[in-house]
Amino acid sequence: MRVVFENNPENLAYYDSGFKRKVEWDLPLTDGYNNEYLINTNLEEEINDADILWLHGWGSRTLRRALRIAKRLRIPVLMRAENCDIAMPDGYGLRGWLKRYYINRILSYCSAFLAIGSNNQKYYLNRGVSSNQIFKTPYAIDNEKFISGAKTVEPMRKKFKSQLGIGAEQKVILFVGKFIPRKCPHLLIKAYNRIDWGGNTRPALLFVGDGEMKGKLRDLAPDAIFLGFKNQSELPAIYSIADVMVLPSRREPWGLVVNEAMACGTAVIVSDQVGCATDLINDTCGRVFPSGDVGMLSSSIIHCLENSDSMGKVSKEIIINWGFSEDITGLKGAIRYMGSIDAGKT
Repeated sequence: MRVVFENNPENLAYYDSGFKRKVEWDLPLTDGYNNEYLINTNLEEEINDADILWLHGWGSRTLRRALRIAKRLRIPVLMRAENCDIAMPDGYGLRGWLKRYYINRILSYCSAFLAIGSNNQKYYLNRGVSSNQIFKTPYAIDNEKFISGAKTVEPMRKKFKSQLGIGAEQKVILFVGKFIPRKCPHLLIKAYNRIDWGGNTRPALLFVGDGEMKGKLRDLAPDAIFLGFKNQSELPAIYSIADVMVLPSRREPWGLVVNEAMACGTAVIVSDQVGCATDLINDTCGRVFPSGDVGMLSSSIIHCLENSDSMGKVSKEIIINWGFSEDITGLKGAIRYMGSIDAGKT
């Protein structure tokens, strides 16, 4: 396998418009496999040398150009995209019809599809893709890395909480992500402030991330803890001190922070507009609330805090079966299918 990157993924700082800051990942992105940057090679020659072209979406001119080249050269295309009707609806009227026509044309260029989850699979089916062309490849993280990372820091959990100004027995509610309107971090604050905590110790409200809403969030929750942007290696420790992680987004294609939190044994609450809700969340590991409903989010927080230990254990049990091994199984199935298509043409 050879990977050609459209953009330069070297471990150099780059400006992320969502985080509104420079980001430099602390994990190697290009080690251990054959890869090249598009700027250093020729796209058409790369595709011509391939047996199968595997694309991740069609959102850029380069990706759409690759589709056209593959069609002309008769190279089969394997598509893996995030699209789902929750996050990317076609819309109505003439504009919706034009979008459906455009997307159906793109899908017709593809021989097989790798579905990241149930909503992604339905997206393809709703646009006329045959079920035998779709193969399940879960949107996954390195579960073992997060599980082992959380386990390593477990003995230091109370000390880490103390360093953040959180009591040893104080509950923790966590948000991780970009501070942007689509992810609705302000909704978590509104739900938190709506709860009557009575004589109990108020849970700590912990925000990890950065973005355009940072000032607004600080104004809404002056007593909350804002840790700023944290890199991948730092996240397991943070998830491990959280009793519940909340992702209240609207139009979220998946939400990989949910995978990360579950791998670290954390209960999760998401809105019904978060793509992973269908596959990963049920009442044994968390709650799914109607998007924008502050009251339901408040009651979900109360319930999950009361049951965070048992829910956290189930979270880890669920996510263990949603990983790289399942991805490999789906990928192998797709490759076999595409091979059978080629054999049938000869």
